[in-house]
Amino acid sequence: VQLQASGGGLVQPGGSLRLSCEVSGFTLNRPAVGWFRQAPGKDSEAVICLSTNNDITYTPDFVKGRFTVSRDNGKNMVYLQMDSLKPEDTAIYYCAARTKSGDPERIQNYGYWGPGTLVTVSS
Repeated sequence: VQLQASGGGLVQPGGSLRLSCEVSGFTLNRPAVGWFRQAPGKDSEAVICLSTNNDITYTPDFVKGRFTVSRDNGKNMVYLQMDSLKPEDTAIYYCAARTKSGDPERIQNYGYWGPGTLVTVSS
């Protein structure tokens, strides 16, 4: 399974960005996918997680009401729509495919990762 995130950039506080993740290489069922981020000097954290059936399985409080996720199965794409961005959202954002069962927000349950895309929220 290969993943490629894109769409990062510089945005002002209060602005929006849509990140895209192309998921390819799976042979049977489409994988559960998670978006994660790592801010400078901080540990990685889950942003939002999506099941194989496109159910949202994890959304931390800091993104509720601001970030949404969607999947276009025909294009093998997963999108992260980020609105009302804050400076503390500045981070490298990654998409990953889940390979183990358990808590969807646990990084250890994701075995395939794509290169990240940098999101900078600054005026």
